[in-house]
Amino acid sequence: MGTVVMYGSVSVDGFIADDHDRPGPLFDWLVSGDVPLDDGGVLKVSRASHDYTRAYWDRIGTTVVGRRSFDLADGFDGTPPSGVGHVVVVTHRAAPAGWDHGAPFEFVEGVEPAVARARELTGDRIVEVAAGDVGGQALAAGLVDEVRMDVVAVVLGSGRRFFGAVSAPQLLDGPDEAVQGDRVLHLRYRVRR
Repeated sequence: MGTVVMYGSVSVDGFIADDHDRPGPLFDWLVSGDVPLDDGGVLKVSRASHDYTRAYWDRIGTTVVGRRSFDLADGFDGTPPSGVGHVVVVTHRAAPAGWDHGAPFEFVEGVEPAVARARELTGDRIVEVAAGDVGGQALAAGLVDEVRMDVVAVVLGSGRRFFGAVSAPQLLDGPDEAVQGDRVLHLRYRVRR
């Protein structure tokens, strides 16, 4: 089975979006460099960010997101982001009306069944769990092996927390990696078992 990784861009004070679900400058590092990160050339980052991020993205098989993220991204237009093979959406609701059921998206109730389904779809590749409430739930349930965060040089003050509403301490080891990009610090921690 592949590694389960909680991942997201985060402000220095621990937020993945403001109070209105807007990321603000959290993704500026993805368009402020000169090295293309995606095939379309829309994302351009520093060389250090490219080498770190591309190597990680190329290993992701399935991404697990919450329904809020799915809705905010307009269902990713039915195409998983960044070349990911599948997306598992944690939700209590069915797929949106008119949804193309042939798209590589599955709608699963509950974090544990969602991560289990993602592992089935992924094989030995990485299961990525989006930071936020779903990521925090997966971490609290003991389902996460690694935490990766792109710490951006901004203080948001309030908003959506990277770890959601985690209510008990969670110990991490490391960091196993710390890579400085342009206005971003990429960190990777192992979850202590």
